[in-house]
Amino acid sequence: MASLVEELIDTLTKEEKEYVTLLGLSSKKTSVIVAGEVDELQKITDEEQVVMDGLIALDSKRADTMKDIAEVMNRDVKTLKLSHLIDMLEKRPSERDALALLYDRLKATVGELKMVNDQNRELIKQSLDIVDFKLNLIKAQRSAPETGNYTRNADVVGASLGGPSGGFDAKQ
Repeated sequence: MASLVEELIDTLTKEEKEYVTLLGLSSKKTSVIVAGEVDELQKITDEEQVVMDGLIALDSKRADTMKDIAEVMNRDVKTLKLSHLIDMLEKRPSERDALALLYDRLKATVGELKMVNDQNRELIKQSLDIVDFKLNLIKAQRSAPETGNYTRNADVVGASLGGPSGGFDAKQ
């Protein structure tokens, strides 16, 4: 049992480090989104994916270790939570304290990560709304009515209010 708890502590320590790395990348992403640097955003997203792959592997290892601990303690793995395990380790204060500390740090880091990701999601939504507005504005300019200039024969000779009717202006 002691080796399983030590393995769990080791896995959670590595998991917490990965979440801190992910938090740093997400925080970095905020300024990149504000600046509109799409290439840099792609690089950060690629780095995040590498970290997420590591987190998935660590999470799987943690789940396996929790399953083994549940079997040793004759508990249902579905109901055994880390907080319950901390309470059960009252006779092992060093392991209990280490797990409690990790639990608190993980909870705080994941909470902060969620907050930063929610902020980034809102920034991206606002950026997309601005792009959509600009596209609609350009589309509206292209489909603006012609001026009301007529010849003696009632032919329309006015120019379009929206500017040239071509699709792409290389001068801009």
